[in-house]
Amino acid sequence: MAEGMVVRGLRRVRTLLADGGATRSLEGKQLVRIRDLLHECASGIGGEVSARQRAGRLAETYLRLNDEGRASFLRIVATEFGPDPELVAKAHADYQEAIGSDAQWTAESALRNAMRSARLRILTQFNALSHGVKFLVDLRADLLRFVEKDAALRSLDRELESRLGAWFDVGFLELQRITWSSPAALLEKLIEYEAVHQIRSWSDLKNRLDSDRRCYAFFHPRMPMEPLIFVEVALTEHLADNVQTLLDEHAPVFDAHRANTAIFYSISNTQVGLRGVSFGNFLLKRVVDDLKRDYPRLVNFATLSPLPSFRHWAEKNPESWPHAFSAADLERIKRHLTPEMPQLADASDLSKLLADARWMTDARLARALQHGLLRLAARYLLTTSKGGRPYDPVARFHLGNGARIERLNYLADTSARGQQQSYGLMVNYLYDPDTIEANVEAFSRSGEIAAAAAIRRSARD
Repeated sequence: MAEGMVVRGLRRVRTLLADGGATRSLEGKQLVRIRDLLHECASGIGGEVSARQRAGRLAETYLRLNDEGRASFLRIVATEFGPDPELVAKAHADYQEAIGSDAQWTAESALRNAMRSARLRILTQFNALSHGVKFLVDLRADLLRFVEKDAALRSLDRELESRLGAWFDVGFLELQRITWSSPAALLEKLIEYEAVHQIRSWSDLKNRLDSDRRCYAFFHPRMPMEPLIFVEVALTEHLADNVQTLLDEHAPVFDAHRANTAIFYSISNTQVGLRGVSFGNFLLKRVVDDLKRDYPRLVNFATLSPLPSFRHWAEKNPESWPHAFSAADLERIKRHLTPEMPQLADASDLSKLLADARWMTDARLARALQHGLLRLAARYLLTTSKGGRPYDPVARFHLGNGARIERLNYLADTSARGQQQSYGLMVNYLYDPDTIEANVEAFSRSGEIAAAAAIRRSARD
């Protein structure tokens, strides 16, 4: 689906603001001046007021640079303000010599100080600015783009990620409910940052904030109008099996006080610069507590989640198709193929057939494909891995937070995005308060995946 008009307009405005007055690169006197300011920041010359002024000038300069200039700026910080190797070597030698003596703990402290880089002092000066936290979050977003081509930036990225992890500890975050009455600037952010199901219009947004819906977000006190992560919730009487119904603007409004089920149908991280800083699990726990307080009848807490990597995995692993589609499945499918469709020599050809979304609108063909696709998806969720963890990123998140794979839903997202990600399949992850802790322990200890019996049977069939 083409990008919505609202999103395009907001992005264009933000791009114009961000790019206004951008210079080409760092060179000549400007480069020398930036180095001087960075050294002064790192050394703390002139006291806190002067340091903050220098940090402000550096931040303003950075924001006016294009990508080439920003990459050069960050490389200077990364390569010229690390720990002094000679001081580290001497401190380490002194520590080794002091082990077992009364001077050991003094030597250990000296070693820690020697290993502390000047980069941290620079980052701390940026953090002290009125908009410093947001500046550093956006700066790390730049780092994540540049580090792929410049390994010298990795040390700075790791240090900044560690600092952000401390500054964004969940104890500092505030949970807020977002409603139609929230400030327009915040609602605009919701439209822009929605990463799962695109918000197509203001009426679409209003529908997602109606009386039978809830939207919650985490905020940092230093970024009050910037949601860090948000979750959209539908209050229902059953597990939702397709997103089209949930997002239908013309569907009647459900009486939320009759609800026994809360469906988390969209969870969006909004700040690229906070990659690696995890607080989504805390968000869900806080939201569950808030919902149970307002709606005591709620007993089921589940998601309606995408399988964002399923199609990619299936196309990269053609050998998996024959294990999911039997000879009888293939014969049923072949009976419903039209001459213009790709013909099937064997099951590995199915990915070519499914590449064209028109199969979704052919009821008989869709039914013939259903059993095999559900079996393939069940095996994908239960058996595929990457680095010892589930291959699917959404599965990693929910299983790591103690959820159970409850149900696979066929043709649950027939949008272009749904077809592109997972052939339209979606999955319900169930958060059962009685089993969450046990699921977390089993998953973290041995990688054991909690799944309903029907899912396991489908994977074995």
